[in-house]
Amino acid sequence: MTSQLSASTANPVLRVPPASPAAAAAYFGASLVFHADVSDVAAALAADADPGFVVLDSRSAASWDQGHIPGAVHLPTALIAEQARNLLDPAVPVVTYCWGPGCNGATRAAQALAELGYQVKEMLGGFEYWAREGFEFETWEGRERRTADPFTAPVDSDDCGC
Repeated sequence: MTSQLSASTANPVLRVPPASPAAAAAYFGASLVFHADVSDVAAALAADADPGFVVLDSRSAASWDQGHIPGAVHLPTALIAEQARNLLDPAVPVVTYCWGPGCNGATRAAQALAELGYQVKEMLGGFEYWAREGFEFETWEGRERRTADPFTAPVDSDDCGC
């Protein structure tokens, strides 16, 4: 027997009921259009073929020097309007990133690029999750790789099963 909780007694998760399956499918499908996962970006960059996109680090020069994705283009958000046309091919999609989930710099960079006519996605997790998942990165001193954090990446596997 199923019981329905009234809105006043429902737990905080169900106080606002879930969307209909059709609305949820539309929302999550749209989310995938706008976002890329760190491990998917890493896999595409590691493949032998051209990934079909360019990665853009939208942070400051000091942040770039602390660490960045190998092969990324460095273009701070504040300089996108002025310099994007000199650094990026408008025919090639751009994947933006910044520090991590607590930073919206990649979102602002993606918006600025979209307003200039670029196809763009934001890399969820940013540089923080790139490093935490154990992917190689470059600093002003050279290349580094950290052990993958077991709370962000599977141990002993390249596939999380997502």
